[in-house]
Amino acid sequence: MSTAVSIVDVSLRDGLQNESVLVATADKLRIADLLADAGARRIEVASFVHPKLVPAMADAEAVLSGLHRVEGVSYSALVLNDRGLDRALAATVDEINVVVCASDTFSRRNQNMSTEESTRIAAGIIERARTAGIFATLTVGTAFGCPFEGEVDPAAVLRIVSAAYAAGAQEICLADTIGVGVPPQVSLLAEGTRDITGAGAGLRFHFHNTRNTGYANAWAALAAGADTLDAGIGGIGGCPFAPRATGNIATEDLVYLLERGGHPTGLDLDALIATSAEMGALLGKELPALLPRAGGFPAAVG
Repeated sequence: MSTAVSIVDVSLRDGLQNESVLVATADKLRIADLLADAGARRIEVASFVHPKLVPAMADAEAVLSGLHRVEGVSYSALVLNDRGLDRALAATVDEINVVVCASDTFSRRNQNMSTEESTRIAAGIIERARTAGIFATLTVGTAFGCPFEGEVDPAAVLRIVSAAYAAGAQEICLADTIGVGVPPQVSLLAEGTRDITGAGAGLRFHFHNTRNTGYANAWAALAAGADTLDAGIGGIGGCPFAPRATGNIATEDLVYLLERGGHPTGLDLDALIATSAEMGALLGKELPALLPRAGGFPAAVG
């Protein structure tokens, strides 16, 4: 039986944060409009982090204030600490995504704090967001592996999941920050997370296609009961703090896979391809996504 799949488009945040070209606020707003027109109902548009660390996100407030908000579309932002949450709440986000890295070394390089400290801070952020009536997602970064420590113990990932769920996280997202994951890991972490949350929190995954396993992992996540998958237009992006980081799985490529596999997404493939072309023009390069090069499945001739 086919099941609908929710896609969070993260191209305006995770996509742009690792690109060398700084996209103007007005152009970001145009992409947000195009994504909404294409059927996207959850769009991650900004990250409330220090602009010196991630210059591409320096206009977070301007993006949130300039959005042409569409009814039924939820606009979200990433936060890492209480200051970031303060900014996000003032900017009137619909939902927040708070990140804890399962690898202690990566956490210290990415957030300047240990995993234990980050977990504690995240719990407080989730509680504050829930009190403010804001939907709260906890993302476990480096859940599938770390560029500095190597393999990450699944038990370490699930400890973060447990703490976040106890704090009231409404959704758990497991992120393959550096694109090393394979389907058996997806199944293992999905099962472990569901053992903790049951049906009490949504299950979401964030994959990068660094080693060409991102789409296989997405399909495995769906088979393991995921509600939601992240993707970015054109397959752009990556983490500025991860060596040799490459982009997200592409929204248009993922939609093709899911729709052809009998899983409705509510997204218009032709509109996504056009949006991908707009993003490529802004960045001045051909994007990694493959679907725009070939197009959808052609109709039979004759």
